[in-house]
Amino acid sequence: MPGTKAETLCLNQPAPMDDRDNRDDRSEAPDADLEALPPPRRPWRKLTLVVMGTTLLGSLGLAASLSGEVAFSLSTQPPRGLGELSAFSPRTVDKNAYVQGEGELEVKGAIAYRRPLEGDSYRLSRVNGADKLWVQVRVPRDDDDPYHKRFVPPASFVGRLVPATQGGIRLSQLGSAISEAGRPPLPEDAWLLIDGEAPATTRWTVGVVALLLGFAAFNLFGLQRLLRPAAG
Repeated sequence: MPGTKAETLCLNQPAPMDDRDNRDDRSEAPDADLEALPPPRRPWRKLTLVVMGTTLLGSLGLAASLSGEVAFSLSTQPPRGLGELSAFSPRTVDKNAYVQGEGELEVKGAIAYRRPLEGDSYRLSRVNGADKLWVQVRVPRDDDDPYHKRFVPPASFVGRLVPATQGGIRLSQLGSAISEAGRPPLPEDAWLLIDGEAPATTRWTVGVVALLLGFAAFNLFGLQRLLRPAAG
């Protein structure tokens, strides 16, 4: 039949290679020029690592400093009666305990100081007749008596009992306040009774510690992602 031979030749002729296949082969081949380039500088990556590492350590440090308050806030026991504070000698088992006691505070040598962001001030006095026990009492703000000359300290106290060296971050400025007042530092074995501090008033520390641990976990996850080697 006419045209049959030409059509047979066209069918038997090999099809030309697709240009896309050639491009794919070229794209898969390694580029020597690109491989010879130095690795890119990543200054912001280093800064991110430093910031996240600092935040991780800071969050864990603050959470650890509040561990005493958190443990105290979870207590459900009523205050333990100590009786006359002048006859009480604190022991290790009394650390972070919720206690109640009576006693007379020394007026001479009392140390007045303030905490940041608080309107009231505080006064630290030693218990009369006790060498190791000091009491911190809150002094309400009084515009008519700004120097608290008319303030009469209480004789009964309910609060948290801790060693002076383990008062936590909220008492971290106590040493500076004592030195600024020109008083000798507290003895190494001194104890503090923080009057007015109860488990219910310190439960806010649980939320703060949970938030700090969340920050720490987030930064730890971010550091692992940044330091993980790239696949391939």
